[in-house]
Amino acid sequence: MKPKGRPKKIRLVEKVPKIGQFSPRGKPGRPDEIEIGIDQFEALRLVDCLGQKQRHAASQMGLSRQTLGRILKQARKNISDAIINGKIIRIFGGKIRLKKANPKLK
Repeated sequence: MKPKGRPKKIRLVEKVPKIGQFSPRGKPGRPDEIEIGIDQFEALRLVDCLGQKQRHAASQMGLSRQTLGRILKQARKNISDAIINGKIIRIFGGKIRLKKANPKLK
């Protein structure tokens, strides 16, 4: 079956996360899981962790500001669901490309 809509644009990320999973403690049994893509992780890192404006973060990822906003909204929803409901967070996948390191910045 052919996917609907436009194909997803490749998102540029600086690096893949060092940790690919977060698990809650204190919840008996096997908790449910949610997934966030590496592009969602990168958007959260740039905007929420580093405090960049969405316009600048979108430019760094090769996206429009509106697309970055949608990615952030979904990532924040998934993360809050995991925290509130004690779910495992898995970080992987997505249509990404690693940025090449800029030797002038070092």
